Amino acid sequence: MAAVKRQDWILYDGECDFCRRIVTRVSREDRAGNFKIVPFQEADHPAATPELRKACERAVHVIRANGRILRAGEACLYVCHRLGWRWAKPVAKSPLMRLIEGAYRIVADNRQVFSKYFFTREIE
Repeated sequence: MAAVKRQDWILYDGECDFCRRIVTRVSREDRAGNFKIVPFQEADHPAATPELRKACERAVHVIRANGRILRAGEACLYVCHRLGWRWAKPVAKSPLMRLIEGAYRIVADNRQVFSKYFFTREIE
């Protein structure tokens, strides 16, 4: 009998066009099936508490298979690392993490603007 693969969950804002486009890309690149990608509004994971759902309104979250919860820039770098982007793990462990979190907050707070100007065409 084959072992069931435990996936990390990505919880994102399913009502956000920018977020949907990003997770579409992640889904396409996740050839190994590492992630279960779910809008936080529909998440039935046991860790998806009301507090976590509220936090997901402001930032993407990853619930790792081991139960650890990552948010915002840290979650994004973790996803990049799992997709094979080798630079992501060293950056996550460096002083650059403060810069990453700041950049994440700017983008998250202005998702509509970024969506309008950076996603003017559909993701293929």
